[in-house]
Amino acid sequence: MADYKMDADHPGLAMDRGVQGVLGAGLDRSEGALKVSGAARYGYEHRVEGDVAYGYLITAPAAKGKVTGFDTDIARSLAGVIDIIVDDPRIPRQAAAFGPAHAGNDEIDHWDQVVGVAIADSFEAARDAARAVVVHVTGEVGKFDTMANVADANPPPKDSRLQDVAKGDIDAAMAAANASGGVTIDQVYTTPNQVHAAMEPHASVAVWDGDQLTLHSSLQILAVAKPVLAKAIGIPADEVRILSPYIGGGFGSKMLGPEAVLAAIAAQKIGRPVKIAMARAQLFHNIYRRTDTHQRIRLAADKDGKLLALAHDSIVSQCPDGGFMEPVALGSLALYEAPVRHFSHKVVTLDMVMAGAVRAPGEAVGTLALETAIDEMAEALGRDPIDFRKLNEPSVDPLTGAPFSTRALVECLDQGAEAFGWAKRAPTPGQLREGEWLIGMGVAAAVRINLLVDSEARVTLKPDGRALVETDMTDIGTGTYTILAQIAGEALGLPMESIDVVLGDTDLPPGAGSGGSFGAASAGSSVALACEDVVAVLADRMEAKPEDMTLKDGHAVAGNRRVPLGDLVGAEALVGKGKISQGSNAKTFSQAAHGAQFAEVAVNVVTGEVRVRRMLGVFEAGRILNAKLARSQAIGGMIWGIGYALMEDAVLDQRYGQFVNHDLGEYHIPSHADVPPLDVLFVEKIDRHANPIGVKGLGELSISGAGAAVTNAIYNACGVRVRDFPLTLDKVLAGLPEM
Repeated sequence: MADYKMDADHPGLAMDRGVQGVLGAGLDRSEGALKVSGAARYGYEHRVEGDVAYGYLITAPAAKGKVTGFDTDIARSLAGVIDIIVDDPRIPRQAAAFGPAHAGNDEIDHWDQVVGVAIADSFEAARDAARAVVVHVTGEVGKFDTMANVADANPPPKDSRLQDVAKGDIDAAMAAANASGGVTIDQVYTTPNQVHAAMEPHASVAVWDGDQLTLHSSLQILAVAKPVLAKAIGIPADEVRILSPYIGGGFGSKMLGPEAVLAAIAAQKIGRPVKIAMARAQLFHNIYRRTDTHQRIRLAADKDGKLLALAHDSIVSQCPDGGFMEPVALGSLALYEAPVRHFSHKVVTLDMVMAGAVRAPGEAVGTLALETAIDEMAEALGRDPIDFRKLNEPSVDPLTGAPFSTRALVECLDQGAEAFGWAKRAPTPGQLREGEWLIGMGVAAAVRINLLVDSEARVTLKPDGRALVETDMTDIGTGTYTILAQIAGEALGLPMESIDVVLGDTDLPPGAGSGGSFGAASAGSSVALACEDVVAVLADRMEAKPEDMTLKDGHAVAGNRRVPLGDLVGAEALVGKGKISQGSNAKTFSQAAHGAQFAEVAVNVVTGEVRVRRMLGVFEAGRILNAKLARSQAIGGMIWGIGYALMEDAVLDQRYGQFVNHDLGEYHIPSHADVPPLDVLFVEKIDRHANPIGVKGLGELSISGAGAAVTNAIYNACGVRVRDFPLTLDKVLAGLPEM
């Protein structure tokens, strides 16, 4: 096995010497035709042998209290009902993320909590039975308001990704700036509870064969889900197999939902395969949310615009024993130079569903506040927002002093300004008007920390000259099947049609999974390293050094010989294995991806309606593995940013702890009519310090800053600055001057 730990830059890979020309090319997704034709089967669609039963989750009509009993007689009497399971101690009380959820249904932790499951011969019968079960609850007074309970807030958990930082005296720095003719900003920005809103619901099919459990599901990180599921059910992990070849969106939510555990419990009890899909309304309360945030930003600058201090202090919420803390200030740590730096988080415990990772945890909501405050500071100083950001560009990590692995924020700002026509922006709000519409431009920086996690892969070169790539890595819609084939194709000199990729099966080598924008870097590096094993054997059989051998179009060329790969392989396939793991490079270098977001909006002077007219994102995310798929990822993130700026808000009924807009009809996300032409540019800098293949995360980077670019453009258009997200038209209208 080619086992590499990132304690130093990798000396070089076969894919770097490759001449096949597939790496980086904007190729179509290899599984695209299967998906658009309906041939790709997602978790709930999987067909299994046997008489399949259907489950529907039973939930509690309270947010806090104790369950005193169940009336199941009517439910059990309905036609087609097989069983009502409400007495199994393994019933999960919360969504499981990276560890088993608390089990048991005697205590109610949050509204609509799962307390059991109805099993029937049809989905409709199971649904009717679940709704016929009466859950008796002794209700208690719950806590649902973050700021009303802030006096009881706690510091970050000790194992949190982000701990509090205090470098210098922030209050003294603010006072000194004011006394010396500088400028200070001290504002609070708020974001609401948000949900993942993936189109595919959480769904699982459980099948038992003796003591062996097979789960067909839609899960992002199988190497984590397998032991968590095994522990929840009470069986050894080696008796569990999970298959998740296709995922219809997850955005951090599809770790292990209660439906997976209950499908396994039900199938075990009735001796038949069981399918369970969560209803959309159930997802809002039983799959973790992104917490609401209350962010105080303090900035101090001298009269020339140099930042003297930067503070980003946040209050977030969590359920009891939730563990995870939204790392709101994560992107702020090293984005701008300032000698005095202060970052803190406080966690308020509420009686709500667990708060967890939603796409771009930290930066997605943190940059909404920071990049709005940076815009406010630039205006107060009378400086162009781009020039102000460039003036405060650090040369090294301002918190740790570590050199940046790669950093091209200034290049992204400059290229974006030129391409977007920033010079045409009116510095004073309200200057450009088209009929009832005021026009404005906004900019924001984008940042996303770069991660690398353990990942393994196997690459087999067969006697017929075809290659097989295998790992339990998943494809969450990002194009994993395609980019792994491109990496192997470039390394082995094979066209794409000669490569097969198998993913999403825990019987395969444990991959990184999809999350944190680390999938391409981690899984891609393990595949590239596995190819090194194969190339070394091929070179030996060609009697050449690997670096002196060319692989192209299924042939090896060295010296005066050109040999088909199948001939070099012979009768027995060549198998290469690769493993990548993080090392000291993670501390030696400050690693993050950066970008610049630009937006143009129109604000209606009569109604306050906002229309985003165009956007441009310029991103530096290391090596671009596939130009088309990278652009698609970036566009998706920018659309997400539009939603956070203008629409997304899980509205909480403070009386009951219930989200009142718990469906896709009322939880508003951008539709086609809301999304303007989006353009994407890349500043490609291969980051050898980050991982062997030199890539950095992109999907979450493209959310960061997008919302702030929109809201900064709103201010430039009409002079209205709203700090309570999202900027719905009522909030904008309230600040518009009389026209």
